[in-house]
Amino acid sequence: MTAQDTDALLVERVQRGDVRAFEMLVVKYQRRVERLIGRMVRDVDLVADIAQETFIRAYRAMPQFRGDSAFYTWLYRIAVNTAKKALMDRKRDPVVTESALFSVNDEETSRVESELSDGETPEGVLASKQIAQTVNAAIQALSEDLRQAIVLREIEGLSYEEIADVMNCPIGTVRSRIFRAREAIAERLRPLLGT
Repeated sequence: MTAQDTDALLVERVQRGDVRAFEMLVVKYQRRVERLIGRMVRDVDLVADIAQETFIRAYRAMPQFRGDSAFYTWLYRIAVNTAKKALMDRKRDPVVTESALFSVNDEETSRVESELSDGETPEGVLASKQIAQTVNAAIQALSEDLRQAIVLREIEGLSYEEIADVMNCPIGTVRSRIFRAREAIAERLRPLLGT
């Protein structure tokens, strides 16, 4: 039985009133939804709230779910729309939370990260951190539509068809956005890599 088959069975149970089946879907997709939202929102305090709101909206909309797409594609669309709405609300009422001000990871004080494994040199670790920071900065600097497309593809592993469904746009637009996002990231990496 595939993951889609399992999801379809759980959705049927939820539509018949089985709350426990929805809890199973939440457990299955909570981390993925939070990761997706975290890439869009950048404020750690908001991620859990938006994820919770996503699941509340999904539960309320479950009677209308027809199965035209995979459940997680449908759920991701709800998550993206909920995150966008939260971002718009924040622009109207910009309250900066403490975690947003101090969200920069203090990687040098992390004992686990600072320990070297076999074969690693301090220079190699530093170069890896610089590359990771540059990639993250490049992703954050992208326009919202490019960032969303590249995150769904490269981090969440969705297919082009699924991304088109989530973003509600033609597959050609998805391909273009992913190409442009990759180009922008590569442009930022060139000086680091000496290419």
